[in-house]
Amino acid sequence: MKKYCAALLLCLPVTAFAYPIDMEKHMDGVKVDATAYDTAYDLGAITLENYGQVPAACKVTFRNGPEAPRVRRVNVPAGKRADVTAKFNRQIIKLRISVKCAVE
Repeated sequence: MKKYCAALLLCLPVTAFAYPIDMEKHMDGVKVDATAYDTAYDLGAITLENYGQVPAACKVTFRNGPEAPRVRRVNVPAGKRADVTAKFNRQIIKLRISVKCAVE
């Protein structure tokens, strides 16, 4: 029983900094999948995976309330994946991510 209680207590800090993520995707002629993660209290991350046969040029915009948006541009080769992150000055309460991808 003590082991179960200890395991439960160890899991609490992991879930304490979770925040909601809203994602908006605009894929123009490319097969790109986007998965967002809440990795830290002030860090937003997204993985872009290109399933198509052509490279994709993507623009990712991270928004966290009153702070200035963080814009990242990345080229994702065909059949590859790319990780994109943005660090904020404040704790993230709700993260809004906009992903726009087009043929390179």
